[in-house]
Amino acid sequence: MSLEENRNCGCECTCNCEVERTVDCDARREMIEQIRCYDFAITELALYLDTHPEDEKALCLHRKYCKQVKELKDKYQKVYGPLTINYPCNKWRWLEEPWPWERGNF
Repeated sequence: MSLEENRNCGCECTCNCEVERTVDCDARREMIEQIRCYDFAITELALYLDTHPEDEKALCLHRKYCKQVKELKDKYQKVYGPLTINYPCNKWRWLEEPWPWERGNF
C-alpha cells in the first residue's frame, strides 16, 4: 500500500491528517512541557491516593488533570502528529518530519 493509499483508506480517522500544519517549535515545546507536567502530577496524585483513598480533594484534582491532559494530548496530536504508537491514525506523520541527524541537531 502506498503512502497516498494509506492516507485515503476510508477509515474513520479523527486526527485531521489532511489539515495543513505549520510547525511552531516554541508552541510545540510548550505543549509537550505542559503534557509532561500534567502526566507527572497525575502520577504523583495516584501514588498519594494509594495511601489516602478518602482524600476527595486529591481525587477531584486527579480527575481534573486527567481530563485536561487528555484534551491537551488530543490537541497536540491533531496539530503535530501522534505522541505514541497507540494513537489511532492512518498516517505515520513522523515519517514526514526530518530525522534529528537531517536537521543538524544530532
